[in-house]
Amino acid sequence: MIATSGSRSAGALLLCRAELPAVRPPAKLLREQLLLAPAGSDWSVLVPEGRPWLDDGEPVDRVVTGWATALAVSAATWPVLALWWDADRAGFTLAAGFRRPVGYTWLADGTPAGEDEAMRTFAARLALDPVLDVQALEPLTRPDPDADARTRIIGLTAVLARTGLDLPTGLAPGDSADRLRSAAGAQGAEPLERPGRGDAPRAELDLVTGGRLGPYLHGPRARLLGAAQLAAGAPLLAWGIGRRSGGWTTAGVLLVAHGVFGLAYDRLRETPS
Repeated sequence: MIATSGSRSAGALLLCRAELPAVRPPAKLLREQLLLAPAGSDWSVLVPEGRPWLDDGEPVDRVVTGWATALAVSAATWPVLALWWDADRAGFTLAAGFRRPVGYTWLADGTPAGEDEAMRTFAARLALDPVLDVQALEPLTRPDPDADARTRIIGLTAVLARTGLDLPTGLAPGDSADRLRSAAGAQGAEPLERPGRGDAPRAELDLVTGGRLGPYLHGPRARLLGAAQLAAGAPLLAWGIGRRSGGWTTAGVLLVAHGVFGLAYDRLRETPS
């Protein structure tokens, strides 16, 4: 059963369905201490230090939902799955583009506390097999006296192994943030440094021009994406500040920054030299 008391028992993993080069630029802009490692075919994993819940007492699920949302909107082409747990509950949040995130929760003893429809939506957004994979997910939504919350999360990753997910050795869902970072470091995970004030524009440029969206981020599509990020980020930023939520505030700041930079970059490209 997921363990002791307080924030020390909390932890999280951010699973990105993309290779390291695509994940690195938006992850750096979260301005958090993160470790980045490959996690199988077309998957990467981000291991956070966890200061918002360790030092500031924020709920881990709220923080990582904000991070996952910001990463998914920034990436636009690949989803982000946040696995999280604390002393009382465990669960996941799946963010994909501008869609509303979907999630599921289990109590510490493994009692399902989510909706079956959320699990089906989760499977559809990750393009899982609508028969075999959905059947494998169904037991996670049913009572099982022998399955606690940690077992449920591990069961979820077992289903995702069919899509190529393969977490690095020692990276076990349910462990504390400190143990996760220690295990990731032992496997050679890459530390992502927070970009300094002078480095932020370069990180934004890498994000805009890198990846599959690069060729399409100049012109009408760039303006549309920038406006959408501003429209989504401004209220999210206000809501995060009002709730004093670091995770959602970070998501709002990131979206607003991306929107402003994208529009400015498009304008700069159109300006004759």
